[in-house]
Amino acid sequence: MLSIVAVVGVVAGLIVGAAWLFQRQLIYLPMSGDVPPAAEAVDGARDVALRTADGLELSAWYIPAAEPGAPVVLVAPGNAGNRSHRTPLARGFAEDGLGVLLLEYRGYGGNPGSPSETGLAADADAAYAFLTEVENLPPEQLIYFGESLGAGVVTALATRHQPAAMVLRSPFTSLADVGARHYPFLPVRALLKDQYPVLENVAELRGVPVTVIAGSRDSIVPLDQSHTVAEAAGTTVIEIPDADHNDAILNYGPEVVSAVSDAAANVR
Repeated sequence: MLSIVAVVGVVAGLIVGAAWLFQRQLIYLPMSGDVPPAAEAVDGARDVALRTADGLELSAWYIPAAEPGAPVVLVAPGNAGNRSHRTPLARGFAEDGLGVLLLEYRGYGGNPGSPSETGLAADADAAYAFLTEVENLPPEQLIYFGESLGAGVVTALATRHQPAAMVLRSPFTSLADVGARHYPFLPVRALLKDQYPVLENVAELRGVPVTVIAGSRDSIVPLDQSHTVAEAAGTTVIEIPDADHNDAILNYGPEVVSAVSDAAANVR
């Protein structure tokens, strides 16, 4: 019996140790391969460089607004793929007359560096600096759009640099809350290096209109967590019926584009 207990203890220790060592490889899933030039993906788009405070130069796509003074959407993607996978989303915003900065994180889409919560915060700050210092856009012209993990990125950015409005797609309360739901057999809260406390960030904001969108059948981010975030923001969830986390309709469907365009209309 003692030997069985010892074996179980060793196995459990190996599982926990592997989760600690390789957790970022499980959280961040950048796709390798070439990314096409921005102009080939979206009419009027151009490739731009974002320079981070820790010395990285990140490639991103920028689409100027159709008219001077129109809102510009800073898009913080989720944890997988690269900017080319957000082409339909960027195109939808641009077709509605909005400007778009499609942020590409460190380690994604050919960019240098390795992703982490601290690193992605620096990437978001670089995106904000590009819009306000290079493009000379006022903060009241900016809308933040955070997709899944990107909700953690933009809500943290909003506590440092307040936008005119913010749209969160499939937001979770915190990364630890999501992890604990999916891995109840692991001490997720003790293991996680990156926290992304979305609920805390939203509760800290004052005067920023927030829109929350979620799929009713999201198998990655529990729907109740999106509702909790919306409640903290003083709003309700726009639920897309029967939509799972990676379904096209939830990634770039008309409801998503319309939600951002509606937010933009209220800040013009």
